[in-house]
Amino acid sequence: MTWKHPSSPVTKKFKVQRSAAKVMATVLWDAKGVILFDILSQGQCINAARYCSTLDRLKEAIRRKRPGLLRRGVVLQHDNATPHSANLTLQWLQRYGWEILPHPAHSPDLAPSDFHLFGPLKRHLGGMAFETEDDLISELRNWFDNLDVDFFRVGINSLLSRWQKCIDLHGD
Repeated sequence: MTWKHPSSPVTKKFKVQRSAAKVMATVLWDAKGVILFDILSQGQCINAARYCSTLDRLKEAIRRKRPGLLRRGVVLQHDNATPHSANLTLQWLQRYGWEILPHPAHSPDLAPSDFHLFGPLKRHLGGMAFETEDDLISELRNWFDNLDVDFFRVGINSLLSRWQKCIDLHGD
């Protein structure tokens, strides 16, 4: 309720539109393509237990999609977010002997998903609206499935040169 003069014009009410719901996508990939794609629905949060559950699904996806890789050894790169560095996660990684490629804080240029995957994905999704979460998931799966394998190879291979540049510049 507002105070106004009797001769003031009638206040217009604007039509309210639903704002876009946000979801978090976890995309685990290598030089051959996406190994596991997972969506965390709006209102859910990721914690160490949820992340370990994702790692369990990743392990099974690797067994199906990359036979022999589990025997040769898995090198995983993730950032220093709390679920990634929690004791429960570290115990899981140690139990299965997975190696962690260090990720310096505040270095998106050394995270292939940041510098190679999410930019093109955001451009692809720009301006699109989805009625349901399932519609979004379908579009994401379609986009990942239609990427050329060279896209993933280039992303992983560029990580090598980016790390070398960081080493050459002593971390600057």
